[in-house]
Amino acid sequence: MVDMIATASQPIPEGYKQTEVAVIPNDWNTKQLKNIFSLKNGYAFKGENFSDKGPIVLTPGNFKLGGGLYFENRNTKRYKGTYPRGFEFENGDLVLVMTDLTLDCNLLGQPAFIENEERVLHNQRIGKILFLTKPWDKKFIYYSLLSPLYLSVIKNSATGSTVRHTSPTTILNSWIIAPPKEEQTAIANALSDVDALLAQLEKLIAKKQAIKTATMQQLLTGKTRLPEFAYYKDGDKQGQPIGTKQSELGEIPEDWEVVCFGELFEQSTSRKNLKANTLATFIGMQDVSENAKLIRQISVAASKVKSGFTYFEKGDVLVAKITPCFENGKGCHTKTLNTDIGFGSTEFHVLKAKHHSDSDFIYYWTTRDILRSNLEREMVGSAGHRRVPFSAIQDYPIPCPSTKQEQTEIANILSDMDDEIQTLEQRLKKTRQVKQGMMQELLTGRTRLPFDASGETSTEIIDAN
Repeated sequence: MVDMIATASQPIPEGYKQTEVAVIPNDWNTKQLKNIFSLKNGYAFKGENFSDKGPIVLTPGNFKLGGGLYFENRNTKRYKGTYPRGFEFENGDLVLVMTDLTLDCNLLGQPAFIENEERVLHNQRIGKILFLTKPWDKKFIYYSLLSPLYLSVIKNSATGSTVRHTSPTTILNSWIIAPPKEEQTAIANALSDVDALLAQLEKLIAKKQAIKTATMQQLLTGKTRLPEFAYYKDGDKQGQPIGTKQSELGEIPEDWEVVCFGELFEQSTSRKNLKANTLATFIGMQDVSENAKLIRQISVAASKVKSGFTYFEKGDVLVAKITPCFENGKGCHTKTLNTDIGFGSTEFHVLKAKHHSDSDFIYYWTTRDILRSNLEREMVGSAGHRRVPFSAIQDYPIPCPSTKQEQTEIANILSDMDDEIQTLEQRLKKTRQVKQGMMQELLTGRTRLPFDASGETSTEIIDAN
């Protein structure tokens, strides 16, 4: 492979040259961005005119890691006031973000295309790219602005502490590698194909998650019964469908009851007498992903664990109780814990299933938005230190199957759906890694793509080695 910078032990390969940026093919060049485009700054829209109606105001919060934009209720601002002409985007405009609110500053300088059916307004701290010359493929520039070569310069030169900034001058003084126009198009087409696959996977995952959410609503409330529990098994009604009855929560199956959630789990947990060499795993809510998966585990000997921690066992359910520690009521299952015993700070409650209850069934209830909304209303304490009392979780009424077997089967259905989603997420992650590898190879000329004068890419790839 061709290294970015040649060394004595790794000389420049034949057909390549050393530049101020990297080792690149002889027929490629390098360019500063100021020789390719200029940047137009946005308008300072007045905060008092932000609304839930009107055109969308593009903000740094709309940019996705890895390029592109997304608009959800929580990150979409709209504007009801007047503004000067010339600050409306057109579809196809290429923009980049110059302010980053994330902790790791990995969004700063990243690009996106405007592709929206609604009107989108050009806000301050968003740069609109205006090309100075024609021989540039717009998508190639987009991918160049996602390359580590460019992004590392932007991140390392960022100013600010909590909120990080870059400037038009820093961006325009940055360098990119510049192939001939036809090869730019061939590279952009190859990377666009991978992006199309990523978009399909993201759409499929979102669809599967929506199906799972709807299935949870049906199964956990008894509106849909699994076939093996939907019919009377004996007596005068043997073989007949089990009907419904009215309850304080509305219509539920005749053989279900409304119970307090706390009837399914122990009222308290206590520290076990552990041998000094017993391994225990520390878990904080920062170690739990947004889809309630354990993403980091640190195991230590029990003798090194200081007092003041909450203990739990593998298979227990953890529920966040302190804000702003993610969401209050956020649930996490510990069945993937590395050890039999876990411990953590007092930022979560421990729900240990009773012998007649299924731990997975309890977990899926903790992931429901309706439960979290209820816990939000029950929080106590002062601003910034509010918490969810254990009693609020205990007293929450739920419709519940009369047998542990039905709880388990409901949980198994949902768990199978989770497994399917996780498989798709792993495929998505792997495809993103493949894209990163392709970008590294194609944008530096390490791997060359055959192309014709129209920029069409051959299915054959030529390795630069």
